[in-house]
Amino acid sequence: MRALVWIVVIVALAVGLTLAVRHNTGYVLLVLPSHRIELSLNLLLALLAAGFAAGYALVRLVSAALGLPRQVNEYRAARSRVQARAALLEAVHEYFAGRYGRAEKAAAAALKMGEHPALSAVLAARAAHELHAGERRDAYLARAAAASGDDAARVVTEAEFLLDERRHQEALIVLKRLPRRHTAVLRLELKAQQQARNWEQVLALTEELRRRNVFDATQAEQVRRHALTENLKRKALDTRALDDTWDSIPASERANRRVAAAAARCYIALGGCEQAHRIIEAAVEESWDSELAGLYAECEGGDTVKRIERAERWLESHPGDAVLLLTLGRLCGQQDLWGKAQSYLEASVAVEPTYTAHFELARLQEQFGNADVARRQYRAGLDLALAQLQAVTGGRRRTPL
Repeated sequence: MRALVWIVVIVALAVGLTLAVRHNTGYVLLVLPSHRIELSLNLLLALLAAGFAAGYALVRLVSAALGLPRQVNEYRAARSRVQARAALLEAVHEYFAGRYGRAEKAAAAALKMGEHPALSAVLAARAAHELHAGERRDAYLARAAAASGDDAARVVTEAEFLLDERRHQEALIVLKRLPRRHTAVLRLELKAQQQARNWEQVLALTEELRRRNVFDATQAEQVRRHALTENLKRKALDTRALDDTWDSIPASERANRRVAAAAARCYIALGGCEQAHRIIEAAVEESWDSELAGLYAECEGGDTVKRIERAERWLESHPGDAVLLLTLGRLCGQQDLWGKAQSYLEASVAVEPTYTAHFELARLQEQFGNADVARRQYRAGLDLALAQLQAVTGGRRRTPL
């Protein structure tokens, strides 16, 4: 519609101008010394219009000629930016495709052309790290530090490299440079604290990541319980510290078999038999676990008769548990109930032969003075141990001790 209006206007102007020229009879007289020039007004107007057009064209031509070097430079710069961007995109593509040599080469080209220097340097450093080129990697990181850009990308990358080399203390120092700890930084810090075996910090970071929905309940529970067990093991040289740590653990976590087993072993190592027994009893009655039942006879302190009675009640619910039968055999042996001890140990061997059960039977037969029987039991236990060793070295199924 607009084009039609313009056509109508232009045609109207052309018609009006033609009519005006046809009825215009004026002229122009130019007088110069010894010359007189007479022109029609229409011709003069035409010459002025033509002169204006020629002058305008000449000015544009000169302006274009003077601006040509600038346009050439702009074209070259634009072309260079396109090439640099293409190099950076190629580096990203090759890196995620696992072609780290090509990725490093493309990122280095983008860095040389000045395309996002910090990002290009970090990408080149990551590719060099995958190629185990430490010197080139560190050089790229230095260039990333010198370039203005996102320091978080460089700091996180540097921390990842340090953790891969198990330099956790340096990684923690690097991570402290960031004013705010986002989720990726927290995960790296968690890994660093795990490598440093700072289990209190691991517990705090695990809880923070759980609140941020980084870990689901199962993952958080696994990490937390591993940290709890390792933290308990670190307190195995100090009864007071072990008591404080155990008391700080929530009741729901104490009933977990891994946590309870770690605590029981620590108390057994420190001679705290009664506390170890209470921990085992509470955890087993909450949820049955053969490993915990096996620890019940490890420490000889306390009331052995009551422990036998409790273990026999467990046996009523778990009659075919070889570990529990072995535990009862050892407890009866501690109480000098030789007949019951032999019955339980033989039942354990019948359910599942183990080195420990054969060893206990051998010791019991030595108490009876049956040297030949004891030697046979020792031999059977040794054969099981050798079979287990062969299974481990040969990749076959492991025989339980």
